[in-house]
Amino acid sequence: MSSGWHQAIADLRAQGDAARASAERVGALKADAIRDGHLSTAVAVHYTTETDYLRSALALLDAHLGDGRPPRRPPVARVWPRAVREVWKDRALKRRGGVWRAIPDHTMLEQLGNAPSGPLMDTVIEGAEALQASLHGYRQHPRMYEKYIPDPARRSSAAPAGSGRPAPALPGFPDRGHPVNLALSPGTGVRIQPDRIVEARQLKDDELAVHERVLAFGDAVLDLLVQHRLDGTMPQAGRLRGAGRWVGREQALVPHRTAWPERLNGFQAVTLAGLGLLVLACAALPLTFGERAGVLSHFTLLSAAAAAVAFTGSVLIYRAGPRMIKAQGVQAAMPGIAAGLAALAVWQGQGPLADYYFAL
Repeated sequence: MSSGWHQAIADLRAQGDAARASAERVGALKADAIRDGHLSTAVAVHYTTETDYLRSALALLDAHLGDGRPPRRPPVARVWPRAVREVWKDRALKRRGGVWRAIPDHTMLEQLGNAPSGPLMDTVIEGAEALQASLHGYRQHPRMYEKYIPDPARRSSAAPAGSGRPAPALPGFPDRGHPVNLALSPGTGVRIQPDRIVEARQLKDDELAVHERVLAFGDAVLDLLVQHRLDGTMPQAGRLRGAGRWVGREQALVPHRTAWPERLNGFQAVTLAGLGLLVLACAALPLTFGERAGVLSHFTLLSAAAAAVAFTGSVLIYRAGPRMIKAQGVQAAMPGIAAGLAALAVWQGQGPLADYYFAL
């Protein structure tokens, strides 16, 4: 028994345990009706840990089929640095942790088909085929829709919702669900094609089942490797890497921040305007001092410095602005008034100050 395989399989088991723990965490937060960002962060961790489990299982399976050495570290996705973790979370939610790109392709299915058969291998093949079905549902379900021209009787509620005739397909695109038809055909409504409703439901079910199928496939690979590489002895869970280390620590992973309101009132707009003026005044500092120092020949460098100041100020406003405008009434405008006065002082004072140090 290779110690490398023992450690790799132990790490794979740890990834599987983390994927299940993250799913249970999401269920617990949904039961508690969490609405303050903990749930969305837990879902992002859940998607990422499941994808890590799938990638690790595929890496070990490929090494096993090729009779090679297992990777020293499981191929898990890296959690981004703290400053950009909100972007990481949004990306993980939008891409479901990248699971669609991690699903085994037809080359892997052919490789599995050529491997020695057996009950465990058959289970692995079934899991890979189920994942392929989920990927097919993800890709094809959008093509079940079509543009249509609503029935005029719908306005009087005499016709059911979605009634009407299909919009004509564009020349060269006979498929009514093609993205070109969905974007450019003359219909004013969008619906599932009436003759493909059953197919659309099956595709959607396959797409939504991807999470359960990832766990089933990972477990099948784990059982196969334990049987063939460890003589049937399941190891203790090994090292845990990637997003799985953050299960249950959503606040530490992505701290909750006050969100921007959907619409600013007058007082909040005053604060936002004052902060913007302060950023503009500070962004002018490099150009003013460069002009007084007689180094405008380095205009590109000075402009880059001004842009860096403006960018940094904009990021700070984006991060701290919601907390500054959360007060009620006129108090929400006080930070903006103070920022406006500070902007006026910076704007009026930068010229004399530059003259004091760099007057020619």
